[in-house]
Amino acid sequence: MKILVLISQVPDTTARIAFANNNTQYDANGVTFIVNPYDEWYALVRALELKEAKGSGSVTTITVGGADTEATIRKALAIGADEAVRVDAAASDAYQVAAEVAAYAKDKGFDLVLAGKETIDFNGGQVGAMVAELLELPYVPLASKLEVNGTTATVERDVPGGVEVLELQLPCVIGAAKGMAEQRIPNMRGIMAARTKPLQVVPATNPAPVSATVLFELPPAKGAVKMIPAEEAGKLIELLHTEAKVI
Repeated sequence: MKILVLISQVPDTTARIAFANNNTQYDANGVTFIVNPYDEWYALVRALELKEAKGSGSVTTITVGGADTEATIRKALAIGADEAVRVDAAASDAYQVAAEVAAYAKDKGFDLVLAGKETIDFNGGQVGAMVAELLELPYVPLASKLEVNGTTATVERDVPGGVEVLELQLPCVIGAAKGMAEQRIPNMRGIMAARTKPLQVVPATNPAPVSATVLFELPPAKGAVKMIPAEEAGKLIELLHTEAKVI
């Protein structure tokens, strides 16, 4: 089974949030970047589990980005991916990323394409669906469980009031959510092996983006908290009437 896993580089969740160029660009100065957790913990690890269960096959990761993403890509290789591909283009919007991935994958014979349900920086959740559309493959988002038997994939995902179970034929695209797998920590052997695993850099096809960031804006700062003693319920009721705001 040949599996392709989409890997995105994102700022660490503890990173300072600031903007540059008149608030039109994220300020990456001093920021540590990591593998998008949904891509790493769920999509990549489940791909590795499926390969290990079958006892054969390959797991390839693909990232759209510049040379500065290669340390992040090596992390995915250290976890266990067999090889990696970097499309040599800065990621500009979801469609551009999806089109670059689809252009690479269309003639490679992948049986399964896995992506995290979303990235933690933009939280758009669009790339997986766009890749599926461009490759003319079925797509299931927000999957919490995935099993493969022969050429049939069985997928579970949480829906209001229950769990939805779907069956679809390979090849297909799956958006992985929490529950798909458990995080793996690279061991020293994996880290050393990652240094020599193939990382192929392919030229971009340069599809035109269909959207652009106009402005970034931080949410308003939280106001001060007023503490009301438990015995002063009347004061609390008064403040709820006079000062509390419904958002």
